[in-house]
Amino acid sequence: MPKMKTKSSCKKRFKVTAKGRVVAAQAGKQHGMIKRTNKFLRNARGTTTLSAPDEKIIKSMMPYAR
Repeated sequence: MPKMKTKSSCKKRFKVTAKGRVVAAQAGKQHGMIKRTNKFLRNARGTTTLSAPDEKIIKSMMPYAR
């Protein structure tokens, strides 16, 4: 049986925590920060965990993530 492939885009963007949750960067901070509110920019720092339905999709693309 051949090895399963991990989606390259997923391994660059997501990380699976020890408990199995998927961590991703906050959305909306690539460009156009001048029009965003300071509150939005503060809240969009760091990383966030994905919702359960999104998590299921990402985990299917990362077969070897624990």
